[in-house]
Amino acid sequence: MRVVVFAYHEIGYSCLKEVLDFGAEVSCLFTHEDDPEEEVWFKTPRTLAEEHAIPVYTPETLRDPKWASLIRGLKPDVIFSFYYRNMIPKEILDIPTTGAFNLHGSLLPRFRGRCPVNWVLIKGETETGLTLHFMEEKPDTGDIVTQKTIPISPDDTAHTLFLKMIKEAGPLVKEILPKLRDTTFTRMKQADLGPSTYFGGRRPEDGLISWEKDGRSVYNLVRAVTHPYPGAFTWMDGKKLYIWRAQPELSIPVAAGAQSGEVLSENPLLVNAGGTALKLVTVQLDGEDEMGGETFAVRHSLKNRILGGNQ
Repeated sequence: MRVVVFAYHEIGYSCLKEVLDFGAEVSCLFTHEDDPEEEVWFKTPRTLAEEHAIPVYTPETLRDPKWASLIRGLKPDVIFSFYYRNMIPKEILDIPTTGAFNLHGSLLPRFRGRCPVNWVLIKGETETGLTLHFMEEKPDTGDIVTQKTIPISPDDTAHTLFLKMIKEAGPLVKEILPKLRDTTFTRMKQADLGPSTYFGGRRPEDGLISWEKDGRSVYNLVRAVTHPYPGAFTWMDGKKLYIWRAQPELSIPVAAGAQSGEVLSENPLLVNAGGTALKLVTVQLDGEDEMGGETFAVRHSLKNRILGGNQ
């Protein structure tokens, strides 16, 4: 089976390894240069390709006709996209004889689009998964080949959830490869699995906390964008105050007159989030070190202060 792989991140590394271990002929790898603005905490498929003397290409766009021409000349049976971030044009998707397949980080048709590992946490989901599907011109809409469900624990962060997905991605690909080689796989229409949802990309400024939301919702945002992501934040004295760890304390009563974002207690550090108490476990003010909530509260005398507001 001759394969062209588009891949990035550690899921890309894990899946490419399975393709190589299967004995497929990987003609080349398309991947990305590491972004200097991004914390690269993961293995990348480029290192694996270089170990196996596989040609590596890192174009910023695939719209140049030379890329379709190159791939056409390689005569692939299959194209894989494993967490590749650029759109792959239809003229490339139409080249392989068996099909072009993408691994998406959710249980399609739910959570189509960007950043599904972050969005499922923000939305308070209790499970997510991985979906291998046919690639079409419209993203994340093609027929499903296989899926794997992954449970979400109440204390999962985007990082820990992503580690779960890395662990499951390789076995999913390993299991389906013989069926792709022999063209014995089945196809399932996404419409047969229920309604779809779509979410867009996220920017660092999307981590702004709305204290009008309840403690569980704010907690979900915090764990969805904590390290190695840019972090959830509020404003204090004109500076960003990052909340790296938090814990909803729904059993602690909040006085009826408390304002949203009001500090209810310094030890523990509790803030009113939509009429519920949220414990700030680890915080960091711009220009300072990361520290425990109680230490920060004493240092800055937070009792009865209001967090949030404008910059």
